[in-house]
Amino acid sequence: MKYARIVYNGSVHHAIEENGTLKLNDGRVVNEKEVQWLPPIEPGTVFTLGLNYEDHAKELSFSAPKEPLVFLKGPNTFTGHRSQTYRPSDVTFMHYECELAVIIGDAAKNVKKEEAYNYVAGYTVANDYVIRDYIENYYRPNLRAKNRDACTPLGPWFVEAKDIEDPMNLTLRTYVNGEVTQEGTTADMLLGVPELIEYLSGFMTLNKGDVILTGTPRGSVDTKVGDEVVTEIEGIGRLVNTIVGEEVSAK
Repeated sequence: MKYARIVYNGSVHHAIEENGTLKLNDGRVVNEKEVQWLPPIEPGTVFTLGLNYEDHAKELSFSAPKEPLVFLKGPNTFTGHRSQTYRPSDVTFMHYECELAVIIGDAAKNVKKEEAYNYVAGYTVANDYVIRDYIENYYRPNLRAKNRDACTPLGPWFVEAKDIEDPMNLTLRTYVNGEVTQEGTTADMLLGVPELIEYLSGFMTLNKGDVILTGTPRGSVDTKVGDEVVTEIEGIGRLVNTIVGEEVSAK
């Protein structure tokens, strides 16, 4: 089943997908274009993986890291489906990153990879935009590169773990203005979901609602103001976002 969080008539509702519509928790059925989409969960601590696909590391002229390259993201970075993300006028390269987002379901400490899926509540789609101009290098990214307001659309759906047979064998695609610009598979992650949970829980407790953004494959291209960017993961969802400029973001 697919779950969403939305704003309808000024109130926040939980909803499920039903035959291409949204069924609210009070029983009403609405069209998805009648609502404002929120991230499908309220994120706790969010861990972002850098260079977790070897082809993406090569694309950026980096060697794959010997140890997971992990950043943290603040709550203001997240926005929902059909939202807008701001591109500053002075930057030269701002690209999307289609990523499988893993939502933790129970407190996890010192979890072995063989037991890791027991701690996963479900999955959603993330588009973790990054401004390349703000990166000194991928081991020392400027805070502005990953923690700007509304720079990471999340959603549309939260999909329960039991409904995804193999999270390590899902196709990821990105479309810019309807054209496929990125395609890969979660099978190519350097560290998969179980290994990432084992690694992170080995030195800190992962709590219910924490999120792991697992990295992106090769194919990141520059996006411009006005572009519609769709990040899609097989079986999980199709997340739509639009790039806007200063004249919109200042309103």
